[in-house]
Amino acid sequence: MSQTAFLLVLAAAFAHAAWNIIAHGSSRSGLPFLWWGSLVSALLWAGAVPFTGGLGTADLGGFLLGAGVSALLHVGYMLLLQRGYAMGDLSLVYATARGTGPLLTVLVAVLALGERPAPIALAGIGVILLGIVGIGLAGRAPRGGAARGPGAVSAPAAPRPRAVPAVGDPPRSAGVPGRRGRLDPGLGYGLATGVAIAAYTVWDTHALRVWELSPVAFMVGCAALELPLLTVGVWRRRRELLPVLRTQWGRLLLFGVLSPLSYILVLTAVTIAPVALVAPVREVSVVLVSLWGAFVFRERRPAARIAASLVVVGGVLLLGAPS
Repeated sequence: MSQTAFLLVLAAAFAHAAWNIIAHGSSRSGLPFLWWGSLVSALLWAGAVPFTGGLGTADLGGFLLGAGVSALLHVGYMLLLQRGYAMGDLSLVYATARGTGPLLTVLVAVLALGERPAPIALAGIGVILLGIVGIGLAGRAPRGGAARGPGAVSAPAAPRPRAVPAVGDPPRSAGVPGRRGRLDPGLGYGLATGVAIAAYTVWDTHALRVWELSPVAFMVGCAALELPLLTVGVWRRRRELLPVLRTQWGRLLLFGVLSPLSYILVLTAVTIAPVALVAPVREVSVVLVSLWGAFVFRERRPAARIAASLVVVGGVLLLGAPS
């Protein structure tokens, strides 16, 4: 991978981690926040389209087809991820999704797109995925209930009122009685989210290369075409839209800048580097989010999270090494 592509993807990872932390603080707002996020993203970045190559060399039909399919895949991704966070542990769902996505992307890139990563790059991909799995396992809640803090003393089980987390608190897995020894229910949603990530990554790479679209215009088109789809889902909660705008406008502005920026950088990178290499490097965002959870939210098993994060960093260094 060229140094330029490598730096673009690393910058994208930082932007991606930042907007996820911002959106996480507004996770209780759900679909109304996502609706405003798509609208703000489209409006903020539309002004940059004339200065970044316009639509590219594609005709309007090719642009609409590429952005329309991508919008559908992105909405599916967001809904699956949101449901996964509601059903399972944050770290497990996030790491599973972000690990499954690049793995499937690499397989499709090799089998369908004819890309051939060098042996050292394949080793780096494997190490990154191993580290992401480690982060996910470190975030799993112990069997039989929620994690206890250091020095906590067991007490007889008794009914307790369900605590409502404050905005900005780390989400907790849904402790469902009777699931001892069973897989975290969020695991399936994490895997499904990973499939969605692989699908939109491969499709978007195909669209940019075949129709030679401008990454900025493509991202703006995706955000704009997500709105009708999200409107269907948010219609029953339309009375929440204005209150969310009044209380979350600062977060929405940051989201509207950073969310498109993270993917524009990735889309630019895939035009100059193989998607089989770009997809795993962008998952360094898992490391950043994991470290944020360990040090800021004080989530459980910080040492295991940091160790797994170092494994991911090692994989990224292998992937960025000259072949």
